[in-house]
Amino acid sequence: MENGNYVLQIQNLSKTFPGVKALDDVSITIKPGTVHALMGENGAGKSTLMKCLFGIYQPDEGQVILDGKEVKFANSRQALKAGISMIHQELLPIPYRNVMENLWLGRFPQFSVGPFKFVDYKKTLNDTEALFRDLNMDIPPKVWVRELSVSKVQSLEIAKAVSYKSKVIIMDEPTSSLTEHEVAHLFGIIRRLKSEGVAIIYISHKIEEILNIADEVSIMRDGKHVGTYNAKELTTDQIIKYMVGRDLTHRFPDKANVPGDVVFSVKGLSSAKPSSFKNVSFDLRRGEILGIGGLVGAQRTELVESIFGLRPVAEGEILIGGKKAVIKSPPEAKARRLALVTEERRVTGVIPMRSVKDNMLLANLKKYVGPLGLINEIQGEKDVQDNIKTLRVKTPGSKTFIRDLSGGNQQKVLFARWLLTQPDILILDEPTRGIDVGTKYEIYSIIIDLAKQGKSIIMISSEMPELLGISDRIMVMCAGKVTGFLDGQKTSQEEIMRLAAKFD
Repeated sequence: MENGNYVLQIQNLSKTFPGVKALDDVSITIKPGTVHALMGENGAGKSTLMKCLFGIYQPDEGQVILDGKEVKFANSRQALKAGISMIHQELLPIPYRNVMENLWLGRFPQFSVGPFKFVDYKKTLNDTEALFRDLNMDIPPKVWVRELSVSKVQSLEIAKAVSYKSKVIIMDEPTSSLTEHEVAHLFGIIRRLKSEGVAIIYISHKIEEILNIADEVSIMRDGKHVGTYNAKELTTDQIIKYMVGRDLTHRFPDKANVPGDVVFSVKGLSSAKPSSFKNVSFDLRRGEILGIGGLVGAQRTELVESIFGLRPVAEGEILIGGKKAVIKSPPEAKARRLALVTEERRVTGVIPMRSVKDNMLLANLKKYVGPLGLINEIQGEKDVQDNIKTLRVKTPGSKTFIRDLSGGNQQKVLFARWLLTQPDILILDEPTRGIDVGTKYEIYSIIIDLAKQGKSIIMISSEMPELLGISDRIMVMCAGKVTGFLDGQKTSQEEIMRLAAKFD
């Protein structure tokens, strides 16, 4: 096929980080007006490849050809100017600025008065409202971004990428925080962009999504390009086999845990915030995996963060081992042997500019402090290496910056952080968000093994197959209220959805 039939050509791209060859001679071509999906396990090199395209990283070898001309971007501003925009997997807005300021940052409309230039806020507002109207998005332009839900922030990032009117838009896990309705809305936007000749590079671990929206699928494994396929000719099983290099006939491990006596109870718990959860009650048994299902806005995260002492409660009580426990802060929760792996890895989890070791030991540093106030580095390193081995963390070493690990391996480090505190109750908020099918299986195995050891698990998940696959029981919430409990092994997605939408 001639060069003119491609808007973007990636030729023989390679990129090496200390101890890791992230990209190994990758070549992929993208046609205009198509959705080209990019799939692979965490650490396969997908995000690294996109960052090379977007000027964040500089490739060691190879070339990028845009509209028939070789391009080399020193930074993302140059990529944007050339016609490539990107929705990043990790959402990093400026929380204390409003929506329209986040949207037009670095390119505000201006007017001049003599030699001076000023931001034209009226035009900024008008342009923002016009963009949201065009995309049929309901986001208040003047509200601070920190007041938006995660799904609204994700929608804002989508609008921002579209606003550049690019030839190529890279979407890295764009639906990870969206509701089903918002996903359908995004797909409508994508189809319109396709009709206008825009090429979409779409990264997702959601196979059903890929088969729905993609024209072509390129699969990567261990930094190499496995192949590019017509999406209409692929099946879920084929994609998984290409991604992991082996047949993965079971998406979920066999359950071996046996729930025992009640060890933890919540009675009539209500948030101090009137618009949040109300009168929530449930029991948790030893060795049980209690899933919490619901749609965005169900107040699931707010509930578990309140249990962990991160948010104030107005009324209700928590019982641990049958005795009332007052938990007003995370240190108090830790003292009661609770642990919380939060939803947003980048925002409330990892410290990107610190090592794997520092991130892993963070919640349990007191254990390693000797009588003179010095940290026992030898014991700390031993525990870190044990967890790297046990949880199969892919990292060049314990001193590697955690930001250089894939999302799935970052998540394993966060698991290890809290396991080192030896919790009895482990709360997991969307533990496999943005993680590939192979790494998901490993995390499911970890969760089930912990339950088998007698740990009690509370797991929030927006993926219903996940709730059904590993939960013993499922508590469903809607608009801050518990709407029902279901047997994880006997219920269905339809029953969960019925309760998740039960507003009365």
